[in-house]
Amino acid sequence: MRRLEHLRIEHRDLDSAIGALAAAGGGDQMQIARLKKRKLRLRDEIAMLEDALVPDIIA
Repeated sequence: MRRLEHLRIEHRDLDSAIGALAAAGGGDQMQIARLKKRKLRLRDEIAMLEDALVPDIIA
């Protein structure tokens, strides 16, 4: 649970950082691309952890 919360915070922080770099206009496009990739990896890891928390119910 603690790991999941940490990942969510990091994901939110990356979103803010990407927005700030994009708004500045002079942001390095390679840096923005790396941050976006990291954000996508975090999203996937968050989804995997959330899926592990919810048991599969066969109806």
